[in-house]
Amino acid sequence: MSPVSDNNLEISRRRVLGTVGAAGAAGLVIGAAGGAGISAAVSGDGSETGKAGSGGSTALSTVGATEVMFHGKHQAGITTPLQSRGHLVAFDLAPGAGRKEAAALLRRWSATAKALMAGRTASGAADTGIALDAGPSSLTVTFGLGRTFFDRTGLAARRPGQLDPLPAFSSDALDPKRSEGDLWVQIGADDALVAFHALRALQKDAGEAARVRWQMNGFNRSAGATARPMTARNLMGQVDGTNNPKPADPDFDKRIFVPQGATGAQDWMAGGSYAVVRRIRMLLDDWERLSLDKQEKVIGRRKSDGAPLSGGTETTPLDLNKMGPDGKTVIPDNAHARISAPEQNGGAAMLRRPFSFHDGIAADGTPDAGLLFVCWQADPLRGFVPVQRKLDRGDALSPFLRHEASGLFAVPGGPAEGEYVGQRLLEA
Repeated sequence: MSPVSDNNLEISRRRVLGTVGAAGAAGLVIGAAGGAGISAAVSGDGSETGKAGSGGSTALSTVGATEVMFHGKHQAGITTPLQSRGHLVAFDLAPGAGRKEAAALLRRWSATAKALMAGRTASGAADTGIALDAGPSSLTVTFGLGRTFFDRTGLAARRPGQLDPLPAFSSDALDPKRSEGDLWVQIGADDALVAFHALRALQKDAGEAARVRWQMNGFNRSAGATARPMTARNLMGQVDGTNNPKPADPDFDKRIFVPQGATGAQDWMAGGSYAVVRRIRMLLDDWERLSLDKQEKVIGRRKSDGAPLSGGTETTPLDLNKMGPDGKTVIPDNAHARISAPEQNGGAAMLRRPFSFHDGIAADGTPDAGLLFVCWQADPLRGFVPVQRKLDRGDALSPFLRHEASGLFAVPGGPAEGEYVGQRLLEA
C-alpha cells in the first residue's frame, strides 16, 4: 500500500461529507439545544460533495452527515441526543506538568475536537485513517476538570466548592484506580470507528503532558433501530430516562448549567455544568430471576412501555397516592421511580445521559455489564447527592446494583470562536 500524506487524508474525509434529502435533514436538528447545534454537513456552496476518488458524488446517510457544533454557550455532549457509541477516559497530568502544560494540552485537544466534530481529520501527527469514509456522525467531545487538577496547576483558590468529594454510599464498591482523575473526556458518536478515532487522536495529543488513568467503553441503541425516536432502554430491559429534565422546561438551564452571570473565583464556570460519572455494575443474573411482575414493582413502571404502574403512558405523571385492591399503593413505597422522583426529593433533578457497557464475562461466570452513569447538574450537592442518599436508604433496585467506580468533574462552558476549553480559567 502506498503512503498517504496528511493533506490527502484530510481531503478524503472532508470530501466524503454529502448532503441528505430534505426529509432526512429535517430530522437532524431534533434535540439540538443549549448552543450545541446539530446540522447536516455540506460543502461551502451547499452543493453535494463526492467521496474522494469516486469520480462522482456520494451522499452520506443522515447518521453519518449529522454534525454537532464545537463552539457554543455550553460544551457539546450534554444536551446532545444520546449517541450509539461512547468512550469515557480520565487522564492525570504527568509528574512535573503544571498550569502551562495543562493549557497547552487543552488547546491541542480543543483544536482536535473541533476538527473531528466537523468531519475533518486530526492535525499534527499523521492521522490514523480510522474514520476515513465517514462523516461527523454526531461526534461530540466534552472536557472536564477533576478536583486534583486545581492542585496540580496551582489553581486551588479557584476550585469550586461543588467539587468537594462525594459522600460514601452503602452500595459503593469503588476501585480508586478507575475513579476520579485530573482531566476527564467524554466522547460520543453514532459510528464506532468515528468514536474510536477521536479517542485515539486525543490520547496521542496528550503526549508527555498527561497519562491515561482509566478508560471505559459504552453503547446505546443505534440511530434508526426503532420505528420512531424512543427513550433508551438499559441492560435490565427497562426504559431509562423518562423523567429527564427537558431543554424546553422553564427551569432547565437553572437546574443543569452554572448561570452565565456567575462572578468571583468561579466565573470561569459560567455556562458550564458538573458531571457525576459512575460505573454501575448490574447484577443481571439476580435481576433476571425475578418475575416480570416483581421487576415492574421494583422499578414502579411497566417494562413494556415505561408507563407508571399507576396508569397512562410513559410520560404520564406518577400517581404516588393511587391505591390498589389490596389497600397498598400501586407504586410500592420502595420503588425506584417513587424514590427518585423530583417531587420526593425537594425538586432535586439531574440530566441523565448514560451509556451501557459490557466488558465480557467475569471469573464467576456473571456478565460484567451495566451502566456508565453520567448525570449533569448545576450543583451536584443539590442534584445527584440528595437523590442518591435517598436511594441508598431503601431503593428496591439497590440489591441489583454495585457502584464500582466514581468521578466528579467540573465541565466549563462552551468555548467561543478562537477559544479553547478552560481558557478562561487557565489564562485568567
